[in-house]
Amino acid sequence: MPTTYILINSDLGSDMEIIKQIKGILDKEAGVKYEVQGVYGVYDIIIKITAETMDRLRGIITNKIRKIDKVYSTLTMMVIEEQER
Repeated sequence: MPTTYILINSDLGSDMEIIKQIKGILDKEAGVKYEVQGVYGVYDIIIKITAETMDRLRGIITNKIRKIDKVYSTLTMMVIEEQER
């Protein structure tokens, strides 16, 4: 199953609010597994998402996560599925 890691930069102090919104969005997505955590460093939040198709992942990232208020920027890294075997 396609997996992606998303690193998020957010407005200062908004990470807990964004994490709550991400969980609300992804909890409603059937067939999607995820982990989301706040982190220290260059990025503020990291998400790991697994879905049935790459198109589904792209739609979630583009149409939902990137449109959350106070998300400043994202870096998306798609896992190379052939190397998982």
